[in-house]
Amino acid sequence: MKTVLITGATGYIGRRLTQRLLTGGRHRIRLLVRNPRKVQVSVADRVAIRTGTTFDTASLTAALEGVDTAFYLIHSMGEKDDYRRLDRESAENFRRACIAAGVRRIIYLGGLGIRDSASKHLLSRIETGEVLVAEPQRIDTIWLRAGVIIGSGSASFEIIRNLAQKLPVMVTPRWVRTRTQPVGIEDVLSYLEQAIDLDYRGTLTVDIGSAPLSFQEMLIQAARVMGLRRFLFPVPVLSPRLSSYWLILFTPVPYRLASALVEGLKSETVLQNDHAARYFPAIRPLDYRTAVQAALAEMEHNQVVSRWCDSSGLQACDITDFDDPTGAILRDVRIVPFSQGESQEAVFHSACRLGGEHGWFRYNALWRLRGLIDKLLGGYGLSRGRRQTGELRVGDAIDFWKVVDLRANKRLLLYAQMKLPGQAWLEFDVQPDQLVQTAHFIPRGLLGRLYWYSIIPLHNLVFADLARAVVRAASRE
Repeated sequence: MKTVLITGATGYIGRRLTQRLLTGGRHRIRLLVRNPRKVQVSVADRVAIRTGTTFDTASLTAALEGVDTAFYLIHSMGEKDDYRRLDRESAENFRRACIAAGVRRIIYLGGLGIRDSASKHLLSRIETGEVLVAEPQRIDTIWLRAGVIIGSGSASFEIIRNLAQKLPVMVTPRWVRTRTQPVGIEDVLSYLEQAIDLDYRGTLTVDIGSAPLSFQEMLIQAARVMGLRRFLFPVPVLSPRLSSYWLILFTPVPYRLASALVEGLKSETVLQNDHAARYFPAIRPLDYRTAVQAALAEMEHNQVVSRWCDSSGLQACDITDFDDPTGAILRDVRIVPFSQGESQEAVFHSACRLGGEHGWFRYNALWRLRGLIDKLLGGYGLSRGRRQTGELRVGDAIDFWKVVDLRANKRLLLYAQMKLPGQAWLEFDVQPDQLVQTAHFIPRGLLGRLYWYSIIPLHNLVFADLARAVVRAASRE
């Protein structure tokens, strides 16, 4: 039985790949993560967890000891100005550590595209692949390259689904006619899994995807799967910047991610080789419409395993140093007693259902206004929603909050990822006979203090009602 290491294990692909390999039961699974608390409870006792990063040589060396195959599922999506340098450095560290540890094979999932026309973000992923395959005589590397991934929770699919659902008529930029080759998430996982035992020595680049489609065709076909009819009118006047703002108003993604995706869609991303069919003949990629149906079915049955924002590399992505608000100097505390009719467990469950389609009780209009302002400032807004309606885990997104601490029937701590002049948390401390709801804030300079005091009247409406409504909802349950 081979030992397989998965990096990026709490990200969109990493979570799903971990579950796929555990279901197969043919390998020992080891995860390298920055924060082990983000590993889902159902998985944690079935894998070996190592804490560290690719920039920490000691932790990386320890994680690779005895490993046969190592998955590299890390990319920054440009959250820092020097992300290309950091991506190359991370990949260089990983390749060298794998060789030193005697790892047989690296498997990397990158993006389709060619150097001459690739956007900066796609170019960074190409450069990462080039670094990983730089020593074929010393280590085998399978470099899988995918375009738009169609699966519940993927950034590309959430953009397509939201646009198709919300806009019957769209005036679109010319890049919607650019071709790509979408691929279903289950097919991506199949290629990754089969790459472990592929009989091949050296470096192999494998482009994966179904039939070529333009973004316009993907929108129209997705709408038809949902029983909708949509009309698109491409015009030449929408710049990438305007297109990005257009996307953030109607989809869950923030400006930085929207901008990266738009830049990527400006250049054609189609298969450059037939290696998928040649070396993985057992995999017959799903056609686009079938992949859309599968993604929608996952959402309908509340079975979304992972989302694009699980480890998006942005603020508080990995929670460490964000799960303790004791340094806050400004607080809004609301205490709501409850009787034996509302159990501690029921009140905790009620708090855990906040956000997403369930909303924020009475003052939803004010929450939506704050979400719109956040979107316009380049933040997440409320449209990010949540992964599932009834289940939470550390690292989950709830609208513009992030779950940074979760103690069953006791504490839910949310960290604000909205655009703020400071740091903010919302805490629900469920005691045996009362709910203590606290908004914590660490202001940044004078602006932060002015912000806090200017919204106190809104706090007196929204936060007071929220605490009472959580307890009332528990009573109804």
